[in-house]
Amino acid sequence: MITVLLIVHLFVTIALIGVVLIQRSEGGGLGIGGSQGMGAFMSGRGTANLLTRTTAILATIFLVLSMALALLNRGTPGGAGHGLFSNMPVAPAGIPAGPAPKPAAPGAPVPAAPPAAPQGPQVPTH
Repeated sequence: MITVLLIVHLFVTIALIGVVLIQRSEGGGLGIGGSQGMGAFMSGRGTANLLTRTTAILATIFLVLSMALALLNRGTPGGAGHGLFSNMPVAPAGIPAGPAPKPAAPGAPVPAAPPAAPQGPQVPTH
């Protein structure tokens, strides 16, 4: 059932993208929906009305299909109540976060500590 709805949803999405691209906009769009886009079959106004109506119908079908797929997917293991990061594996307790430091060889010099940062705000001097 979900697979069939997904396939229909894909076709509706592709059709909606195509109809939106065909429409004539302020910038010209693809220009197919212009004044003589349908030849002698329809006027420019009729073509624009047809494309507007088709866009509205396809958008409504797209919305209904999206909501139906969301509701059908709600009961599946990856559905509602699960966040994106909720299924991430958790590190077992007792494992250190990083590599353990290597012990120094006997008689090796101890590295010097980095200089301490000065306390308080730094005031530039000229």
